[in-house]
Amino acid sequence: MADRHLERDLRILDAIGEGTPLTQRALAERLGVAVGLANLYLKRLGRKGLIKIVEFPSKPATGKRLRYLLTPKGLAAKTRLAYEYVGRSVELYRLARTGLRATLGALPRNGGGVALYGTGEAAELAYLTLKELGLEPVGVFARQPGGIFLGMPVRDMRELAGLPVDRIVVATFDKPKLHVPELRALGIPAERLVTLDQPPRRANGARTARL
Repeated sequence: MADRHLERDLRILDAIGEGTPLTQRALAERLGVAVGLANLYLKRLGRKGLIKIVEFPSKPATGKRLRYLLTPKGLAAKTRLAYEYVGRSVELYRLARTGLRATLGALPRNGGGVALYGTGEAAELAYLTLKELGLEPVGVFARQPGGIFLGMPVRDMRELAGLPVDRIVVATFDKPKLHVPELRALGIPAERLVTLDQPPRRANGARTARL
């Protein structure tokens, strides 16, 4: 939860620091939240002294208009948050990579292979780890198919149900456990699913150190 708040505050401070006019609606769209929630976040940052909320003249018909400015304290906080976020991201990537190597390293190279579920940074990390292990993903799958990712077409996740792969890497850092029930509903056995936040298993089923 702390990581999520850190990233959210950093994204808001970054948006304000760009120096272009920013409405609550535009910020809400960038954060993927409701306008009311974006307003709440801005007020919290204002109370902390990280941003200054000022009114500026506008035509009567347009109503009150607000402008958001970074304070010196907010600028310092943005730098600190960016440093912390990068540090935590590097550690997250390291742990995820270690877990994937432990889980997938023992797979036979002439088996059914590994499929990637998801697109984004986590999938890129999983792809690079697979390549290091000498494994070539059989494909990339997502809730919303279409487009190209890592040079491969993004296919419909429903195709995974009939795909005889050894493992499916649920390649997302954003609550991967929320994606697992959808994949299980397709009839995919739990033991074939590998999330980036789960403890890898040894060949005999014993758990190794938690990611």
